[in-house]
Amino acid sequence: MIFNKNKTPKASYLRSLFALYIIGIFIHYKPAEIMTTIENDYLKVSIRPQGAELTSLYNKKDNIEHLWDANPEIWPWHAPNLFPIVGGLVNNTLRVDGADYHMTRHGFTRTSIFKKIESTKAHAKYSLHFTDDTLAAYPYKFEFQILYDLMDNALRVSYKVVNHDNKSIYFSVGAHPAFNVPFNKGEAYEDYYLEFELDEKLETHTLSSTGNFNGGVMLIPAERKKLALTKELFAKDALVFKNIKSREISLRSHKHNSFLSVEYPHFNYIGIWAKYGADFVCMEPWLGCSDTDGKITDIKQKEAIQKVDKGHVFEVEYFIKNKLLS
Repeated sequence: MIFNKNKTPKASYLRSLFALYIIGIFIHYKPAEIMTTIENDYLKVSIRPQGAELTSLYNKKDNIEHLWDANPEIWPWHAPNLFPIVGGLVNNTLRVDGADYHMTRHGFTRTSIFKKIESTKAHAKYSLHFTDDTLAAYPYKFEFQILYDLMDNALRVSYKVVNHDNKSIYFSVGAHPAFNVPFNKGEAYEDYYLEFELDEKLETHTLSSTGNFNGGVMLIPAERKKLALTKELFAKDALVFKNIKSREISLRSHKHNSFLSVEYPHFNYIGIWAKYGADFVCMEPWLGCSDTDGKITDIKQKEAIQKVDKGHVFEVEYFIKNKLLS
């Protein structure tokens, strides 16, 4: 320190201290995520740029928050979007034309920062473009768009994969929304059930400790179209239905008539999951699925893989519908 005897520090020293203080603020400053909110008379929806992920689905008529709060001590997501894989890979290895790439479960989009490119009162559109980092894990030049549109008491979620490459792109895509159960205080998880659009033989393809398929199939007991929710239902991980005929599943209660449904006109696989013991359930439309333990498979031969040709756009959508008590 430089002091004048019996006087305050020099002005230049104070200025230096102040400058260092300001620099320290900027070094340690982490800006909060800028949420986008869209709403209509029925629903209010919030979306964050990380993963272009839904963080809130609020029923304005009944004052109910339907989306899981992403408690990090239980499961730190609300409704991640899955791309360019769904589920896991053997040894976290994606093989493309004989070359191996490292990729973790459900792909990289749920941790990627999307750019909002459109927003109105009831609509939002996000985009993720390929980068050097994505090419190091997934060797295709793509744009992945996620669109949210409110339509009365329904939210439409649309996925678009735009091919910017000079060859066909192979990928999987899926949704992973987690819904609070129960809806209201004073109710129990076991008061709720899932109702399928059609009568189903609910055969789940079982998973190993790696989270990949192990080749087993297990019949899940159901009463006609209804699958009772219990905490034990997910003791062995997710239920994965590959041969399901229904194109809509509803989350209902024995205590009241209010319910949520997920409609998925063009998704062929469905995952049903909850973290064991947690108060939510995920209804997950998928175009793609985990590997089966054993040999690594090239992306072009992966089960349920999707393809979009050079210069083309792949599009698919699903709907979250809210049946109101009011």
